[in-house]
Amino acid sequence: MPGTAAEMLKTTRSELAPNPNANPLVPLVASGRASLETLAALALEQHQVIPADRRAFLHLAQRASEEPAAAGFFTMLAEGEELAAERLGAFTEACEVDEERMQAYEPLPGCQAYPAYISWLALNATPTDAVLAITANFATWGTYCATIAQGLRTHYGFTDEACAFFDFFAEPAPALEEQATAAVQAGLDTGRLNTGLAYSYGRLLQAYEAMFWSSLG
Repeated sequence: MPGTAAEMLKTTRSELAPNPNANPLVPLVASGRASLETLAALALEQHQVIPADRRAFLHLAQRASEEPAAAGFFTMLAEGEELAAERLGAFTEACEVDEERMQAYEPLPGCQAYPAYISWLALNATPTDAVLAITANFATWGTYCATIAQGLRTHYGFTDEACAFFDFFAEPAPALEEQATAAVQAGLDTGRLNTGLAYSYGRLLQAYEAMFWSSLG
């Protein structure tokens, strides 16, 4: 593995990048072929994922008391999930999902495997290992969100407000990148980072990410 944090993050993202053809749903949204029912399911699943991830990130931040850079990274992630939650409602409304339907919805196991594993990492992984794994996965998620936002505007007539949830994750986050780099570098300097474990965690996260989309698509 490369010797610096920046090199390690770049290499891990590259090695864990999914097959471009592995996601069955995003191309459907991009071309306008996904049904409104499918988009509604995406919104409903995210209503489960976002608060679960936020709590997991807060727990990781708390566990990283001796790793301030990692603690800062997870605090930023938790704050981001809170902002994302504020934007999710407009997308949900655009998908014609009301409160009654939301309360009655039964989440798909394949979609909830990802947040379940994030919670597993929060309990079992060292915070620095989790930083590397999660950062590698976020690059994939951000790319998907950018494509979805464009498709929603082009083919479904969704407003900027309705697309804001996806725009938020699609935007570059240089401050978060700097924090991740600092956390990984601190892990290398202190010997807390187990690159083999971190890579394994990242591989599983990418697999659960793919499972999320295939369950919807």
